Amino acid sequence: MRKFLVFCTGILLSCQCILAQAPQKSASAEIYHALQKLNFLGNALYIAAHPDDENTRLISYLSNHVKAKTGYLSITRGDGGQNLIGPELRELLGVLRTQELLAARRVDGGSQFFTRAVDFGYSKHPKETLEIWDKEAVLSDVVWVIRNFKPDVIINRFDHRTPGSTHGHHTSSAILSMEAFDLAADPAAYPEQLSATETWQPSRAFFNTSWWFYGSEENFEKADKSKLLSLDVGVYYPLKGLSNNEIAALASSQHLCQGFGRRSDRGSQDEFIELLKGTMPPGKTDIFEGINTTWSRLEGGASVGEILYAVEASFNFTDPAEHLPQLLEAYQRLKALDDNHWKTQKTAELEALISAVCGLHLEANATVAEAYPGDTIGLEIELLNRSDAKVVLNAVRIGPETGYTKPLPLANNQKKTMDLRLPVPEDAPYTSPYWLTEKGGLGMYKVADRQLIGKPETPAAFEATFDLQINGTALTLKSPVMHKFARPDKGELVQPFNILPRATVRFNDPVLIFDSGEARQITVSVKAHSDGVQGEVNLLAGSGWTVTDPVQKLEIAKKGDEKTFVFTLLPPDGESEIMLRPQVTLGDKTLSSELVTIGYDHIPEQSVLLPAEAKAVRLNIEKTGDRVGYIAGAGDNIPESLEQIGYQVRRIDPSTIEQGSLQGYDAVVLGIRAYNVVDGLKFKQPFLLDYVKNGGTLIVQYNTVWRNNLGVDNLAPYPLQLSRDRVVDENSEVRILEPGHALMTYPNQITPADFKGWVQERGLYFPDAWDSAFTPILSMHDDGETPKNGSLLVAPYGKGYYIYTGLSFFRELPAGVPGAYKIFANMLSIGTQKEQHDKVVKG
Repeated sequence: MRKFLVFCTGILLSCQCILAQAPQKSASAEIYHALQKLNFLGNALYIAAHPDDENTRLISYLSNHVKAKTGYLSITRGDGGQNLIGPELRELLGVLRTQELLAARRVDGGSQFFTRAVDFGYSKHPKETLEIWDKEAVLSDVVWVIRNFKPDVIINRFDHRTPGSTHGHHTSSAILSMEAFDLAADPAAYPEQLSATETWQPSRAFFNTSWWFYGSEENFEKADKSKLLSLDVGVYYPLKGLSNNEIAALASSQHLCQGFGRRSDRGSQDEFIELLKGTMPPGKTDIFEGINTTWSRLEGGASVGEILYAVEASFNFTDPAEHLPQLLEAYQRLKALDDNHWKTQKTAELEALISAVCGLHLEANATVAEAYPGDTIGLEIELLNRSDAKVVLNAVRIGPETGYTKPLPLANNQKKTMDLRLPVPEDAPYTSPYWLTEKGGLGMYKVADRQLIGKPETPAAFEATFDLQINGTALTLKSPVMHKFARPDKGELVQPFNILPRATVRFNDPVLIFDSGEARQITVSVKAHSDGVQGEVNLLAGSGWTVTDPVQKLEIAKKGDEKTFVFTLLPPDGESEIMLRPQVTLGDKTLSSELVTIGYDHIPEQSVLLPAEAKAVRLNIEKTGDRVGYIAGAGDNIPESLEQIGYQVRRIDPSTIEQGSLQGYDAVVLGIRAYNVVDGLKFKQPFLLDYVKNGGTLIVQYNTVWRNNLGVDNLAPYPLQLSRDRVVDENSEVRILEPGHALMTYPNQITPADFKGWVQERGLYFPDAWDSAFTPILSMHDDGETPKNGSLLVAPYGKGYYIYTGLSFFRELPAGVPGAYKIFANMLSIGTQKEQHDKVVKG
């Protein structure tokens, strides 16, 4: 797997700990920028529903131009979307998108927050959204974030006054924000929070509007703008050599799994925000106008500001360490003030600034990437002072039993190193996304530890604390324990240090389809995370299913090795569904977690522990044909699912398609959004349609028409118009419009029962207009809407058949939904029985 490539954007010196980020290497311009932010005592919070909803132009503007500490609260982690770069979906997609948001914040300088809400898929109305989410629980999370982050201004991405006009999650995020604005200051609201935080009243709430919300630029020009503020977010930062919009483009381009990579933009650009609560800033160009953002805001802080404003005014870019005496004096004054939020926030910022002007490099590197509870690992401590300051290390503390306590002077540019041994406590928690530790529900993750709620990721397994004296002033700095290494093709890399079980276990196939009553061999793989793993592995099955030799001996000598075990599983005669669960027993410990690793170049590598399980389905299914060609689109697991029911699936490289090259396939399937994401596929369209004309079956899964990204003029052999129609209720009624059609009868009889047990949605981006050559097969709709008949369309063309479907097979087949398998088998089989032709041709 790919690891996180260490690089420095030169854009921020952040106090928000980002796991797997290398120690900050700050040039003078970044140190000066951090000093400017230190001298601004104001916070702003941007609130929306998903990763990619945030306006990176505005976040960057507030963080880098206004100098406010700026946060983005994403109500969800984007679990319900699609993935353009890999196979991760559902909770794993949420992990990936969480890291992409953190990557964006590393660029634009913001902080990141979340609630426990799950992105359960598209919702058409906030009423449904808030019912599924558990409104009170999510609202309490929003209040919790506001009380802890303490924003002076809150900016909503969406309008709370227009329910039903956009995604229900979008409107809900604004509704929650508006209610939390007042509740955060009410001690009677969520009083259980107040033992760990305090009430807070934001000063202003805004809606980040634009002409789009008015329907057209013409309507926007005519609109009443008395409550609007206009901000020019296209400002240029000479110290960075970048305009604000360039930074924003770099930030939003971190959302790669959503295809948000984009070109940089430059020049003046207005952003509009509408006042919703609080008083209008008189000048209507500064959202903090009238709010005290100086050091006098903190009782006794004026004396601190007196020093720091002078340092800012006379900053020495050639030698920032010249200002160390003043910074230390300001630090001592700040530490002497009464505790409150601003003291805590600004102390952390000032400590980071002092470290930066001294050129301190304090690192705790684990010699291995992972360990298990009860293990002992090596630590490499690296200490470096790159200034003339008199720096003495008094202690290094890591965990309850590891440390160094002898005074150690750190002379200018003279590196000191030490090797330590770190015992991992027997009760140390495993490293995994904290919101996935316990099983949640459809709309909410379960998080037992309140202190974790709102945090973007699980805190580091260990943290190194360095007790220092700098020119006689005591200072404590902290750094997470990481694992640093190098690769010849990448250079220096950093990844999180993880605590994992001594062994993890997984099925090779997450869904097992039994299309007959015959026994099958099931493979289970066990990976050792320590040397000398010995014990047993067994397979647990449900009633009616029989496992031959369910308990097998386990011996793995070396850490990192993996061993495969084969079990024989006999299904019942009738249709049945169960969850299979493997267990590894090591002495008195039972382990049953699967380790999933997510790695891309733009994020740190993620280790996710999930319950090891596989769905086994005994399914009475028939199929004809054998060879299926698959042209991958935006990423799905349909080929593996089809192989489960006996098809031979060959992945086709589109560049190899030429006249006649597809004739050996019984059917050819295009993956989701194939025309949107596969460059050059449009040039192969004549060959695909000729394949149909000569007797083949072509199945095209959903594509989008957003921003004219379809990429092909003749999607089908007859006119076909795509739309944004979708049915999001996975339990909505499905009417079979053509019960006698081959797609509903051959070789499997499809009934309404086959639409039970679907997950997340029925389908999306259905056509809403089509040529009379097409036959619509199904009708469905969400509550209160008109019927949508474009989910499954079929048309004969020449000797073959063209099928377009927006049904969400990419979700249903990997989830082991029996009816979805039967329908897909019928689609693949339609061209293999010529006597069915009269059932296909209309009339």
